[in-house]
Amino acid sequence: MQSTVWFTDLSSRPGKSLLDKTGEILRAAGLAGKIGQGDLTAVKLHFGEKGNTAFLRPVFVRKAVEEIVAAGGRPFLTDTNTLYLGGRSNAVDHLRTAITNGFAFPVADAPIVIADGLRGESAVKVPIGGTIFSEVSIGAEIANADAMVVLTHFKGHELSGFGGAIKNLGMGCAARAGKLAQHSTVSPYVDPANCTACGTCVAHCPSGAISIVTASALIDPKTCIGCADCIVVCPEHTVKIDWNEAAPMVQKKMVEHALGALRGKRDSVLFLSFVTQVSPFCDCYGNNDLPIAPDVGILASDDPVAIDQACADLVIKAAGRDPFRATHPSIDWSIQLAHGEETGLGTRNYEIRPL
Repeated sequence: MQSTVWFTDLSSRPGKSLLDKTGEILRAAGLAGKIGQGDLTAVKLHFGEKGNTAFLRPVFVRKAVEEIVAAGGRPFLTDTNTLYLGGRSNAVDHLRTAITNGFAFPVADAPIVIADGLRGESAVKVPIGGTIFSEVSIGAEIANADAMVVLTHFKGHELSGFGGAIKNLGMGCAARAGKLAQHSTVSPYVDPANCTACGTCVAHCPSGAISIVTASALIDPKTCIGCADCIVVCPEHTVKIDWNEAAPMVQKKMVEHALGALRGKRDSVLFLSFVTQVSPFCDCYGNNDLPIAPDVGILASDDPVAIDQACADLVIKAAGRDPFRATHPSIDWSIQLAHGEETGLGTRNYEIRPL
């Protein structure tokens, strides 16, 4: 069965701006049928790391907010904290970064709720029955939302080839424990060189897996439950991640976390992807290099696999080559799409409906 992917190019004229076209494509894709009266609606996006300028512009987010309100929903902007230490690794810094990058209430007309709480600990274990995971850890406020509109900046990525709707769901909706499970097969470890044996990680470890041994903290991998709290609470930043998972498996794990993010609201989700300023790397970087492909347009669908396939196809057509494989030659980005089909996340078979 084919999924419908709506498309509009980036042309505009007086009386029909890109913001007008954004609202038009949301309505055409059936936003009103996805949101019930009074639904608490998560607007899932990426606020961009400090220094990055390729992330989705707040004015487009405001337009999506306006359309959600018109459909009867109560929108809030959301994302989850990062696994790595940076400007979005806890809710306080995350909010400051989001506001600095332009997503303040007066601009976007919606409040920001960090979905996995202060330190990434607010999570819901969602059963999925996948081929890799039986359950996944999803940010609580995304799991608890009635509906969701997923706004994605389509770009390159060093592990998945491109970052699209699937990555925005799977990686972006996962709580910190879910992010760790996607990137690593082993527990975090302590670099003893700078450890002061302060005991902060010991006090925060919910499973009692950390102890002070010979003036340094030590994590017992047999007791560790993979919550990754120790990474963000360590004042010396000595708790490290072993980024040992291979890219193909990261993509498959990402897909299965996307299944968890959608559980209970498959009929209440819409995806809107912006294929503009297609940067070579994720918006998690504190910079963005020159675009690797021309701007293409805006796409909408209720199928995350179909919209990602369509975005990739349009980028390749516009660029005259596959810029994702050219930039990340060791990465086969089709793995996430194939696993998405295999697990029932969506279909790669789509039809484009231009506006």
